[in-house]
Amino acid sequence: MKRYTKEVRIGNIKIGGNNRVAIQSMLSVPSYDIENSVKQAKKLKTEGCDILRIAIPDADAVRLIYEIKSAVDIPLVADIHFNYRLAIESVAAGIDKIRINPGNIGDEMKIKAVAEACKNKNIPIRIGVNSGSVEKHLIEKYGRVTPEAMVESAINNSRLLEKFDFDNIVISIKSSSVQSTVRAYRLIAEKCSYPLHLGVTEAGTETLGIIKSAVGIGSLLLYGIGDTIRVSLTDSPSKEVAAGINILKSLDMYGKGIKFISCPTCGRTRIDLIKIAKEAEIALAGCDKNLKIAIMGCVVNGPGEAGDADIGITGSNGMGIIFKKGEVIKKVPQDQLISELVKEVKSMPSQE
Repeated sequence: MKRYTKEVRIGNIKIGGNNRVAIQSMLSVPSYDIENSVKQAKKLKTEGCDILRIAIPDADAVRLIYEIKSAVDIPLVADIHFNYRLAIESVAAGIDKIRINPGNIGDEMKIKAVAEACKNKNIPIRIGVNSGSVEKHLIEKYGRVTPEAMVESAINNSRLLEKFDFDNIVISIKSSSVQSTVRAYRLIAEKCSYPLHLGVTEAGTETLGIIKSAVGIGSLLLYGIGDTIRVSLTDSPSKEVAAGINILKSLDMYGKGIKFISCPTCGRTRIDLIKIAKEAEIALAGCDKNLKIAIMGCVVNGPGEAGDADIGITGSNGMGIIFKKGEVIKKVPQDQLISELVKEVKSMPSQE
């Protein structure tokens, strides 16, 4: 059961409440490269990114907001550190959300100024706490950066915004440790009803980063915790979006697009299943139909074990089989398996 949270609007996307989990990423192009930033934003939108964060390190970077919003319809989040004026300028430029760590913005009057600017435009603020930004007095209190210290930092900063009559808040508490991240989010989920942005920070390069993110983000979503996610990778933002989509698909929390299942192969396999499975993914990459497709290696794991798949294929000794819900519908030459699968998928309605 999903944890109840306050609903927050970010541009044309709503998170929290009964809304689906939204996928986020962040531009990786230098902030001064306007042309390629716009290109990357367009690409990420088409690939399934729901919300896009952009770094605003200086006043010149504020121009990014105008340029991207005029080129692509995607909610934008300004990532602000240290300079509260950049947050206010981003609000004036039409940003949809501000991400700050109040601990590095400065005194309370600066926080108040940001809160008032955001309140006047109904723009939410994400309080972003991570293991490198916990206040010194909390590190001294707990002896080191602990999940409890990160949670206390987030709660204190949310109360600071509430002090200025601002509660349009999203919270993130990230660590590079999966265990610390999960512990922190489970603790904060008990202490507030604000939407939570999930992620494992500094997760690493593609393979390790996806594994750490899937374990951390996935385990929290299974507990009903989480309203928006970002898979942080030392790699292309496109891979972050794809990984986020696949995490949600694996939990039946993404309502469109193919969900593939395939067996790991064994000594019974008589077809090049690895090659066929990769070809099937490529051939159906652009399909938005909500279908479960099985790519199986033999008749044992084919119509039987994958009987709940909407459609599936298997084969042996030069012949291929196409089945739907466990029932064989046709036999075709093995080299026509993928093309026949694509034809069948195109003719099928999307499942609810």
